[in-house]
Amino acid sequence: MASERELLASVPTQLWIGGPVDATGGATFPVENPATGETLLEVADASPEDAMRALDTAVAVQDEWAATPARQRGEILRAVYEKIIERTEDFALLMTLEMGKALPESRNEVRYGAEFFRWFSEEAVRIHGRYQSAPTGTGRIIVHKQPVGPCLAITPWNFPLAMGTRKIGPALAAGCTIIVKPASATPLTMLLLAQLCREAGLPDGVLSVITSRRSGAVTAPLINDPRLRKLTFTGSTEVGKKLVESSAHGLLRTSMELGGNAPFVVFDDADIDAAVAGAMLAKLRNGGEACTAANRFHVHNAVIEEFTEKFVAAVQEVRVGPGTDPETTLGPLINADQLEIVSELVDDAVAHGAQVRTGGKAPGGPGYYYPATVLSDVPPTARILSEEVFGPVAPIIGFDTEEQGLAAANDTEFGLVAYVYTQNLDRALRIAEGLESGMVGINRGVISDPAAPFGGVKASGFGREGGTEGIEEYLSTKYIALP
Repeated sequence: MASERELLASVPTQLWIGGPVDATGGATFPVENPATGETLLEVADASPEDAMRALDTAVAVQDEWAATPARQRGEILRAVYEKIIERTEDFALLMTLEMGKALPESRNEVRYGAEFFRWFSEEAVRIHGRYQSAPTGTGRIIVHKQPVGPCLAITPWNFPLAMGTRKIGPALAAGCTIIVKPASATPLTMLLLAQLCREAGLPDGVLSVITSRRSGAVTAPLINDPRLRKLTFTGSTEVGKKLVESSAHGLLRTSMELGGNAPFVVFDDADIDAAVAGAMLAKLRNGGEACTAANRFHVHNAVIEEFTEKFVAAVQEVRVGPGTDPETTLGPLINADQLEIVSELVDDAVAHGAQVRTGGKAPGGPGYYYPATVLSDVPPTARILSEEVFGPVAPIIGFDTEEQGLAAANDTEFGLVAYVYTQNLDRALRIAEGLESGMVGINRGVISDPAAPFGGVKASGFGREGGTEGIEEYLSTKYIALP
């Protein structure tokens, strides 16, 4: 593993459009270390003109990349996977520096993010159509799958590698070129990945990375250009709605992975120790800064105190500190704004009568730290039950019947993921089928898997990433009629 200084010196800081290029006018912006508030690097600040340069490049090489044999595309993806794994420690350190998460969390993300390249390297050669005789006997039907064409991916800051790879992997496997606009808070990981893709043999222009702190201004010309064929976004529901609206004029194909408000439901027959272990994963993975993080803990009143006491004891073992400290298990939040949001939600819950069982107050000082927090007796009027907290805070609410538990879990506009703990198989299946969410974890606190379709319903968006379904988002279906 390189030292911090050596690693930062190796990261491209220019735009990546067929290779490293300066932004128009040489504009830059700082990337901050959330553990200290200090600047790590200055990176290129793209203009709308730079974005159009990236699209011109993507369009110019689209046909050639689409015509590249699927086996060859897959082998390039596999080579990228192997290079990421070889540099696990470098990627982990870089993510910790720019996003704040503890190094063990970053290492897990490297393995998870790299896996999308391995998975889709295998899916590249399994793009199937079909051939059949028409039922009337008057001809034959051929169904052919083709790449949709140039794509734009807008990715968030909370998983700087994985949120990009699960879009880039299937796009490249399908034969699409892709432009990635990473979050301005965490652009370094994606720039390093672009460099690694070139080293693995990806032709120049197939992947571009445009960094900018003016996301709307930079992406709007792309979305309005008819040469762009696909928009994929991971982020807030509010922004996702605006992107869907702006894409409607050109009927741009879109997939949206948006906000969540995940319920974690513990029934009276649950293995409480297992539920607590699952709750620690579901709540504190990535410091709670994940759309899949458990946001509301609905616990049967018969076991609520046992669960709460054991959960509080486990949470109190969490070590808060800089992500680069080997002892740290919970790093800082991403920035001052996020720290203020989390603090406000906790203060609002307490003002409405919630009890702080542990944590509940930012320590102050440099860096954007907030302790792992458990709230009990949370009233339904508290904002934290309806808003995505995106931090290490767990509000606990009781219920009495299965029907009440299911109704409470579904009482949200969101529908990304839900977690259920019960030892009754019939109940598990009943609740899983009744939950209004795109994904359900039964007696599991982490469900993400590159081999499974990831995505939500309702205000959590549409489309799927990962699994055999993930590559379909980047393919168009053509029907060919034969006599």
